[in-house]
Amino acid sequence: MQVILKENVENLGHIGDIVKVAPGYARNYLIPRNFAIEATEKNAKALEHAKRQLEYKRNKVLEQARVLVAKIEGVSLSISHQAGEEGKLFGSVTNMELAELLKAQGVEIDRKKIVLAEPIKHVGEFIAVVKVHPEVTANLKVVVTKAE
Repeated sequence: MQVILKENVENLGHIGDIVKVAPGYARNYLIPRNFAIEATEKNAKALEHAKRQLEYKRNKVLEQARVLVAKIEGVSLSISHQAGEEGKLFGSVTNMELAELLKAQGVEIDRKKIVLAEPIKHVGEFIAVVKVHPEVTANLKVVVTKAE
């Protein structure tokens, strides 16, 4: 089944793309959530008219993502955890914990968009990648210290 995307869908495509998906995926997920419309001849003609609006929306979403990246990169998170003598943490710092700390700083982001190369299990400075938009990522500085 072919659909026209109305939103950016990760691993599928961008706004305005015509993609082929399984009928159940389109019928049960994409169309009810307004992520896509069916690619009929009528909708394809309407797409040409709507492309300008979609391009404007795409640019607006990209601009919002860049503003969010500037906010995220301006923030440095400090976390204190209990640790052993050699700086090894009891447990680890997770992306859920980072998302909560970002929310406390006024930047609300889904925890699934925070990517850690490997779990943080030692005291020190780390960089976490935040996938704000398919085209834009931010580097989040995380400082882990030993709790007293």
